[in-house]
Amino acid sequence: MAKLNDIQLLRINYLRGPNIWTYRPVLEVWLDLGELEDYPSHTIPGFNQRLTAWLPALIEHHCGVGERGGFLQRLEEGTWCGHVLEHIVIELLNLAGMPTGFGQTRSTSQRGVYRMVFRARDESVARVALAQGHALIMAAINDEPFDVQAAVARVRTEVDDQYLGPSTACIVTAATDRGIPHIRLNDGNLVQLGYGASQRRIWTAETEFTSAIAEGIASDKDLTKGLLKSCGVPIPEGQVVNSPEEAWEAAQEIGLPVVVKPSDGNHGRGVTLDLRKKEDIEAAYHVAYPEGSDVMVERFIPGDEHRLLVVGGKVVAAARGEVVSITGNGHSTVKELIDTQLNSDPRRGYEEEYPLEIIDLATDTKVQLELKRQDLDANSVPAAGRQVVVQRNGNVAVDCTDDVHPEVAYIAQLAAKVVGLDIAGIDLVAKDISKPLHVQGGAIVEVNAGPGLLMHLKPAVGAPRPVGQAIAEHLFPSEDDTGQAGRIPLVGVAGTRGTSTIARVVAWLLHLSGHHTGLACREGLFLDRRCVESTDCAHWEAAHRLLMNKTVQAAVIESDARTILRDGLAYDRCQVGVVTDMDGVETLTEFDVHEQDQMTKVMRTQVDVVLSEGAAVLNAAIPQVADLAPLSDGAVVLYAQDATLPVIVEHRAKDNGRAVVVKNGRVVLATGSSEHVLGSLADLTFGRNAVVPDTDALLAAIATAWALDIAPDLIGAGIKTFEPELVPTAALRS
Repeated sequence: MAKLNDIQLLRINYLRGPNIWTYRPVLEVWLDLGELEDYPSHTIPGFNQRLTAWLPALIEHHCGVGERGGFLQRLEEGTWCGHVLEHIVIELLNLAGMPTGFGQTRSTSQRGVYRMVFRARDESVARVALAQGHALIMAAINDEPFDVQAAVARVRTEVDDQYLGPSTACIVTAATDRGIPHIRLNDGNLVQLGYGASQRRIWTAETEFTSAIAEGIASDKDLTKGLLKSCGVPIPEGQVVNSPEEAWEAAQEIGLPVVVKPSDGNHGRGVTLDLRKKEDIEAAYHVAYPEGSDVMVERFIPGDEHRLLVVGGKVVAAARGEVVSITGNGHSTVKELIDTQLNSDPRRGYEEEYPLEIIDLATDTKVQLELKRQDLDANSVPAAGRQVVVQRNGNVAVDCTDDVHPEVAYIAQLAAKVVGLDIAGIDLVAKDISKPLHVQGGAIVEVNAGPGLLMHLKPAVGAPRPVGQAIAEHLFPSEDDTGQAGRIPLVGVAGTRGTSTIARVVAWLLHLSGHHTGLACREGLFLDRRCVESTDCAHWEAAHRLLMNKTVQAAVIESDARTILRDGLAYDRCQVGVVTDMDGVETLTEFDVHEQDQMTKVMRTQVDVVLSEGAAVLNAAIPQVADLAPLSDGAVVLYAQDATLPVIVEHRAKDNGRAVVVKNGRVVLATGSSEHVLGSLADLTFGRNAVVPDTDALLAAIATAWALDIAPDLIGAGIKTFEPELVPTAALRS
């Protein structure tokens, strides 16, 4: 068979928020199959066999069939290459450690052109996976060689370089499980949990409650020991030294054996244990010196090293370290034994996701020193059966949370409190963690800020611990959670008819009700009455600026169909979602939207994100808008000038539905059969100049404020005091 031409990627767009496909970010790819439109999968010789040989886990993809092997069934029956590419990309992401279960491929109005989407937690990772998947499918089509492992490695490298580290990711996942939204604030691990004034910030395992003073204390091991000692916490005797000679002198004063370590290092770097000889102590000084600003000599405490994680004053996890050793066989070198007996362990790796590190003899001076103490080096050949110690510390990976004695937990909690850390990794040495420290001569040797969580998430031995949940609970206590943890009142207004006016009026009413309110609309970006930016701000970036602002207690965000199709919504959920109309289909041809019926799929996005405690506000005068009501997870408030519309009457009769209507020239708030008159339509004018508003926009704003539980009297007064003319920023300052 002749070589088939390449699939053309016409457009790649990252939808950063809820969109027409799903609630989560996706990469949307417009692709042209070209001549491959005439070659479904079962017509390309050997294609299915090559693909399943390269990616055997494709059998786990259920696809639309809904069961294991479903996608393979579609391959054999014949499916088009756009759909196949979707599953290839998803599988590459799965193999690279970023599980991705969502994907769709849909044809467009143009023959051979498809829109393919897949879940994308990170845009750059998704783009790399797409590029590798594109290369793989073309190789499979044209029967060309392809290195699948290299492709997976390329995607995994991008995951490691770009995505959140495992400690941060576990906290974010725990927050997400509780319905708390998040925003990544930089390319690293600085993450905002929650919106506006309800947010909390984390940076790996540090939070906004982690003080710089406490972190500074923890980084100074000598100062930390002094504070702990003053509060009765058991610590090893020790002192700071300035030379190898001083290290030996200090060791003699303290009493052998000793530990030599950097005064402000972490992760066990530069720490050498159980030193008894002058030459070993002086060599250990040179190992510790590059890892910190000073070097310390401490009394050696016999026992196993342990790491206790303290969160919010409670021990939530504990892990025990192990001495790592190799066994000689009489013919292999130390380096070979390390590679075959230790580095071959699947729990070891270079990436942060592995609980144990690869031991690199060429660069690890601490291991080199440990071998030297045993009269060995990398090229030595230990006798058969000889046990050779490789590492004495830094291998804390055995869960022992359930074994911690209450008194040990208390001492660890006290140490964290003395230093002032809300999250702390307490390193202690004890022979038996199930017994009090004082009966076995145990001691706390370090208090660490920003402790790693991986040893508790993926222990080499034992059960994982829910440390992410503990930190999320620390930041957002359940007893204070009314179902709105990390959230502020957020209103989304979608459509084209009077949406800026609706958004501005609602923001004004929220302001009058006591909220410092942010507004992003076509007329600008506002913080209360102050205009921050006077350009069109009905877009994703401006909305995100509001949600990142710690002073914003409520937000109103305007969107339209184009915003939803281009970027997705800027927020994951909202308290009130307003849809005014389904206009504008003629402007959306670039998104392959040509028919009026297609607008339902676009505008429903605003209703899909309404919280169960919230409400959708819909224009009942437009049947296509009113038909969105069943899609709301929350309540529905309809509005229309005609109170006799069948949809209004039916809605009110069913479960005491709410509606805002006009009856006899008066605005009425109706709940079931009961009615509350807000005021005469003629009297509900804007501002000092009594500007007559558009009636539909007025009713939508009133319905939204009512859905926000703003009192009717305040709604009426607020409308009359709303000034539709924008006040220049300079005038506000005067």
